[in-house]
Amino acid sequence: MATCSRPLFVSASAASSASPSLASLRRLHTVAIVSIWEPCPPLRAASCCFAQTRHCCRRSIKCLASGPSVSRLTWPIKRMLSRYSSLMIVLHSNINRCYQAMSALHQDGTSRHFLSAGFSRVVLGVVLVMSISAASYTTPSSSALTEENLLFLEAWRAVDRAYYDKSFNGQSWFRYRENALRNEPMNTREETYAAIKKMLSTLDDPFTRFLEPEKLKSLRSGTQGALTGVGLSISYPMAINGSPSGVAVMTATPGGPAEKAGILPGDIILAIDNRSTEDMDIYDAAERLQGPEGSSVDLSIRSGANTRHVVLMRQTVTLNPVRSRMCEIPGAKDSSKVGYIKLTTFNQNAAESVREAIKTLRDNNVKSFVLDLRNNSGGLFPEGIQIAKIWMDKGVIVYICDSQGVRDIYEADGADTIAASEPLVVLVNKGTASASEILAGALKDNKRAVVYGEPTYGKGKIQSVFGLSDGSGLAVTVARYETPAHTDIDKVGVMPDRPLPAPFPPDEDGFCSCLRDSTAPCNLNAAQLFAKS
Repeated sequence: MATCSRPLFVSASAASSASPSLASLRRLHTVAIVSIWEPCPPLRAASCCFAQTRHCCRRSIKCLASGPSVSRLTWPIKRMLSRYSSLMIVLHSNINRCYQAMSALHQDGTSRHFLSAGFSRVVLGVVLVMSISAASYTTPSSSALTEENLLFLEAWRAVDRAYYDKSFNGQSWFRYRENALRNEPMNTREETYAAIKKMLSTLDDPFTRFLEPEKLKSLRSGTQGALTGVGLSISYPMAINGSPSGVAVMTATPGGPAEKAGILPGDIILAIDNRSTEDMDIYDAAERLQGPEGSSVDLSIRSGANTRHVVLMRQTVTLNPVRSRMCEIPGAKDSSKVGYIKLTTFNQNAAESVREAIKTLRDNNVKSFVLDLRNNSGGLFPEGIQIAKIWMDKGVIVYICDSQGVRDIYEADGADTIAASEPLVVLVNKGTASASEILAGALKDNKRAVVYGEPTYGKGKIQSVFGLSDGSGLAVTVARYETPAHTDIDKVGVMPDRPLPAPFPPDEDGFCSCLRDSTAPCNLNAAQLFAKS
C-alpha cells in the first residue's frame, strides 16, 4: 500500500499547482518534518497535487479540509510509533518511488539536486524525531499499571478535566504525568498519596488540595448541617487580626462545647493536642477538631494577650447557620424596628434559614434588615447564589471565569425574591471569605445594600470536590469569579462603602445595644444607617 505525507499546513499555491515548482518543493521540505505518514486515500481528480498515475501524493487544501483536525493527530502518531520498524521499510520504499516520480517531472538538474539533498535531510529529520520519540516513550501500558498507579491517574485526570488554568501553572501537565509514573515511588497507599500531593503542589494553588478519606468525610459532613466536634468555625491563617501564625476562630456554635468554654471569635488556636498550628493546613486543623462523640481534645488558645489551655469534649453539633433578632430603636421613625440576621456559614440549610428569618422578622413588623457576614468563611457556592436571589429581583450576581474569560453568568430573575425592596445593610470584615464575598459583592455592585466594615479576605476562586475510588478526594479550583462590576477580588477583597466604628460587637445583642445607645463608641446613627449616599 502506498503512503502519503499529510502536512499540518499547506499553502494554497502549493496545493493548486499541477506540476510543483522549486519554490513549492521548498515548502514541502518545510512542512514534511511536521507531517504524519498514513495510507493514501483513493485518488480523485482534484484530490492530489500530482498526476493520478503516481503512487505518492500530497493532499490539497480541499483534501486536508475533509481530513481529521490537528487536535486528533495524537492517536495516529502513537499508532505510527507502535509500528516503527515495519513503517521504516515501507517509508524507505515509498520515498524511493516518490523520488523517481518527481525526478521524471523535473529534468532540469536543479530540482533533481534539491530532491537528492534537501528531501534526504527531511527524511533524516523525520527518522530522528521518530527514533527519539520511540526511545523516550516508556510509560507502562494499561495492563502493567498497578492499583496505586491507577489511583494516581484518577487524580491526574480530575485536575486535567476541571482545573481552571489550562496552562497548569505554565507546565506540561501530560509530561508531568509521564515523568511521575516513571519516577515517583507508588508502592503503597501512603506513597501514592504523597505523589498526588506533590503533583498538586506544582500548581501553586493553596485551594487545590488532596483530601484523605477522613478529611473528605469531614468536609462533606460540615456542609450537611451537623457534625461531631467542638462547635468551632475556623478561618484561614492571618484572616483575623493579622495573626502571624495559628488558626483563627471565626465563630463558636451557640450551645456547643467551645462556646460554653468561653472561646470567642478572633481567638487564636495555637495548638491542638499539643501539636502546633503554626504551619498546620487549615483543613488538617478542622479534621483534628472533629472526632468521635465523647472524645476529648486539648486546645491552646490565645485571647488577646492571654494564653490558656482548654480541654473540650466532642459532641454532635447541629449547625444552624442563622441567628436573628429584632432591634427596636427608641425615637426612630421609619427605622424603629431593624431585623438583624447573622449568617455564619453556607451549608445546605443556609438559604432556607435566611428565608425563614426574614419571614419571622416581618411578622414583627420589621421594615429594614442588617445581614451580618463577618467571620463567615463561606461554604457551598449554590447557597450563596440562592441567598443573593432572596434579596435581589434582577441583576448579575457573579461572573464565573476561566483562563479564556467569562464562561458562565449567574443572575437574579425575581423568581426566588422575597425581600428586594426593604433597606439593607451588609456587615463584612477580614474573615468574610469565598461565598460570603460573592454575596456581598453582588449586593454592593447592584446597589441593593450598603456595605459596612473592612476589606474582606479576598478568596476569588471556586472549588469543586471530586471523590476518588478509594474514598479519598480532591478539592480542585475550577474557576475564578468576578463581581457584577467585573472586579476580581482575589487577594484583594470586597471594599466596603463605609467603615464600622471600632470596636464593634460581633453578635446580635451587642449590635442592638450600639444602635440604641447614642453615647456608645460603637453607635451607628439609625437614621443614616441605610442611606446609600
